[in-house]
Amino acid sequence: MWHTNWRERGWTRLNEPWDVIVIGGGITGAGILRLATQIGLRALLVEKRDFAWGTSSRSTKLVHGGLRYLAQGQFGVTRESVKEREQLVKQGPGLIDPLSFLVAAYEGASPSRRAFAVGLALYDGFAHRWDHRYYRGDDFLLLAPHVRKDRLLGGFRYLDAVTDDARLVLRVIREAVRAGATALNYTAVQGLLLGADDRVCGVFLRDEVSGQTVEVRAKGVINATGAWADQLRQQVGGEARVRPSRGSHLIFPAWRLPVAQAITLVHPQDRRPVFVLPWEGTTVAGTTDLDHQQPLNEEPQISRQEVDYILMALQAQFPALRLRAEDALCSFAGLRPIIGSGKGDPSKESRAHAVLEEKGLVSIAGGKLTTFRRMALDALQAMRQLLPGMPALPGNPLMLEPVPSDLLQSVAVPAEQQRRLLGRYAADCPALLETAQGGELQTIKDTPALWAELRWAAREEGVVRLEDLLLRRVRIGLLLPQGAAHIMERIRNVVQSELGWDDARWRSEVAAYQALWAKAYSAPCAGSGVVAP
Repeated sequence: MWHTNWRERGWTRLNEPWDVIVIGGGITGAGILRLATQIGLRALLVEKRDFAWGTSSRSTKLVHGGLRYLAQGQFGVTRESVKEREQLVKQGPGLIDPLSFLVAAYEGASPSRRAFAVGLALYDGFAHRWDHRYYRGDDFLLLAPHVRKDRLLGGFRYLDAVTDDARLVLRVIREAVRAGATALNYTAVQGLLLGADDRVCGVFLRDEVSGQTVEVRAKGVINATGAWADQLRQQVGGEARVRPSRGSHLIFPAWRLPVAQAITLVHPQDRRPVFVLPWEGTTVAGTTDLDHQQPLNEEPQISRQEVDYILMALQAQFPALRLRAEDALCSFAGLRPIIGSGKGDPSKESRAHAVLEEKGLVSIAGGKLTTFRRMALDALQAMRQLLPGMPALPGNPLMLEPVPSDLLQSVAVPAEQQRRLLGRYAADCPALLETAQGGELQTIKDTPALWAELRWAAREEGVVRLEDLLLRRVRIGLLLPQGAAHIMERIRNVVQSELGWDDARWRSEVAAYQALWAKAYSAPCAGSGVVAP
């Protein structure tokens, strides 16, 4: 679908008539593109960087209701999120899967055991089923043997879900493209086009690879750029509404921070929840919640303050493990597009989304990964005044195409690996496996990914930079020490010819990737990857 020269071919189509242009290639833009195509609109998506480059590859990897929002009185957000979680789990097995969470209850702690019980009962009520259970002390320790034992009463188990966020974005976009949409990464909106009525009627685009520019017109333009939404809104006189909040994480080897199920901690400093969860053979710990003060066009990165904050929570909950910053494989930081209301603490801001219309520009911000389907529906509903003949929106749209469970029945890949591949690649699975050369159906050591996934991504998934391949298509840049530097030559043997890069281009890409990894993803205390607060 995205073969050699696919971007060039996509650019030749930009002078065609469009019903809607979606700006932003994260999960919100992907969902809008998918839904627009479902109802028959001619839809174009453009992304300045890579698909899922921003917030949508740097989340906590959870598809969840947001249990903590109940304590803040955000019942509507939680109810909607739980319902959306249930829909996505049904639609995306192997990509969005249920995950058990544990939360310990301690004598004299706040929230109390009773408060947790009430909150979990309400949480399960939104899903119309009873999933949580309380375990007494020794029984709870069988589930979470490394938690602090002092004054432990027991703990609760409840259900949420986990995903590979960047792969979710890519699957939604690819299924939209397969259904007739067009999506281009590394295509920047340089400005909005205004018609004679002073209303937005298109965009001025620049190809970040070739430098070419073009004016593209459409009946409607949707701004789904998340934390960057105000930059476009200000071009049509919109006042700043988005409060970028940084959430940072540490990733540890699973042997160093072993958890069979996710664990929700209550931070000893501010009582915020911190999650520790198994993910792709590693353990993710986070998140923080700070106002992001650095320029938005720079790669976000974890600060020393955030490293210490996460470690404080881990050391308090897992004292026997004696975790240190040097134990982490890597770090990552992302920006949340919160709608600001003036609260002093960004953690207290609502996670509800908002749709704004200004001079024909429809902007959507706020929300969370879990609610992207609902956000897509609301954004397109706001387009109706610009597209009066727009077909009716479905009440319960599918964001992920059903995949036959027997699609890989005759393939010599273990059942669990088949499930994982079907979730991430869906209808592309047979073609992916056919591309595999000798030994490429084996896993990349210490990860669940196959070598064949690298070849497929390089050939078919719109890779422009090496960082696209290793940080977003196949996530080994987050899963292996030093961003997979020790296997770079093997990676080269698999992907260089597929990408069409000569030796000079390969060396340049490796150098750029390693510099980026050291700056924005490296393990703290291992060099220049941590900035001062």
